[in-house]
Amino acid sequence: MKLTIKPGREKSLLRRHPWVFASAIQPVDETLRQAQGASGSTVDLIAPNGSFLARASYSPASQIRARVWTFNDEPVDREFFRKKIRTAIETRQRARPELVEGLKVEGHSDSFRIVHSESDGVPGLVVDQYKDTLVLQSTTAGSEFWKETIADILVEETGIQNIYERSDADVRELEGLKPITGILRGTIPNPQFPITEYNLKFNINIATGHKTGFYLDQRANRHRVGELAKDRDVLNCFCYTGGFSIHALANGAKSVLSVDSSGDALALLEENIAINNLPADRHTSLEGDVFQLLRKFRDENRSFDMIILDPPKFAPTAAHAEKASRAYKDINLLAFKLLRHGGILATFSCSGGVDAALFQKIVASAALDAGTEATIIEYLSQGNDHPVSLHFPEGAYLKGLICVKG
Repeated sequence: MKLTIKPGREKSLLRRHPWVFASAIQPVDETLRQAQGASGSTVDLIAPNGSFLARASYSPASQIRARVWTFNDEPVDREFFRKKIRTAIETRQRARPELVEGLKVEGHSDSFRIVHSESDGVPGLVVDQYKDTLVLQSTTAGSEFWKETIADILVEETGIQNIYERSDADVRELEGLKPITGILRGTIPNPQFPITEYNLKFNINIATGHKTGFYLDQRANRHRVGELAKDRDVLNCFCYTGGFSIHALANGAKSVLSVDSSGDALALLEENIAINNLPADRHTSLEGDVFQLLRKFRDENRSFDMIILDPPKFAPTAAHAEKASRAYKDINLLAFKLLRHGGILATFSCSGGVDAALFQKIVASAALDAGTEATIIEYLSQGNDHPVSLHFPEGAYLKGLICVKG
């Protein structure tokens, strides 16, 4: 099947951006679409002058009607995906030569991402390695169409026999896909097990945990924030299973208060404290709504030396940016009010709809309304196992600022 791009709308493809929206495509005859345009099937994208632009997966249900596999006139088949997956693995080996030998990570982590969607040329496909288990997440029609083939290739290329599927992200609904979870290859007797990060252990659950089981993208940031936590009273908001809290305690924080709305997550946090033999008397878990609790702490004149804000995705797309901006400003304003002089705010956004420049403006506005001065001492982002294609800036979704209150 061929899809012809409307005049003037081919510019993004010429810049090698992989998304084509429905509004950019000339109308397709309904009979032809039903006959040839199965969800996830491969289509050619054609310029108004008839020239070839790219080869893509087709998604009749999504506003992103096509996602590019390749800008070359090459077959999209089993060997195509083998090459993509092999290249993704080799890219990580080159980026972390001191850590990676094959797929075995020594030193500070045994778990990391090996395929990162558009940035590895496989839109909609995420694959994370947790020790000797892979977790696959498919979020697009194209990755779903090729999922079984890709699973076979992953086993062949990594030597890892066990693959668990976590294709339960909300965005699948936009593709007309239902959520799917469960064992895809091999056997996984227990979906909960410990992984290692910077010599610390974390119990994760690949069946029920957020994303694919853990926030691997924050690995280096947890370590860095932990280093800054020594001798400080720390408030960790949206703590989940306590990644930042564990690092803070391990680096000598005076006290850590971890807040999350999930009692199950907090229970796993307490387990993580125990398996690392960290001082439980320096830690307190508190279940509740972060927005409400921050206001309560303000009214009680509570204060902290360090506050960590790592909220869930407030703005999955740019259309949600305005509402998300208000939420980000609210929690950052309250955090500035609760920080002591010289205190550190480590604040993050994982929202694709809020870029780095906007996020910095939001935090600056929060400091202004809080009546305080603050200085950015470090910019943080996702780990290098979550690379960003130069042609797909949306891949740079994780933004972090470490600010010092004046």
